[in-house]
Amino acid sequence: VQLQASGGGLVQAGGSLRLSCAASGSISSINVMGWYRQAPGKQRELVATFTRSGSTAYADSVKGRFTISRDNAKNTVSLQMNSLKPEDTAVYYCCSTNWGPFTWGQGTLVTVSS
Repeated sequence: VQLQASGGGLVQAGGSLRLSCAASGSISSINVMGWYRQAPGKQRELVATFTRSGSTAYADSVKGRFTISRDNAKNTVSLQMNSLKPEDTAVYYCCSTNWGPFTWGQGTLVTVSS
């Protein structure tokens, strides 16, 4: 499947954004859907994952602030981001994997101003 991320933008610190990732096909059989991010000059890092069995995992830096959701009926994965901080500024990528190679979306830029 192909992945299309949307929802990025400019927000003040403390604000919220909701990212969405639309898949071109069914995601119900995909083992892991997730979000990564890459800040300027830094490596891409894991933000959150949602497995086919319903388990979620988060980077320590976003726990309690971000929530990942998965809707197999609509073939979408979302990331609700609250209490945003300037250090959350990055390009956010939607991804999927069946424990092999990753499939990546095109990325959506999130900028958090202080």
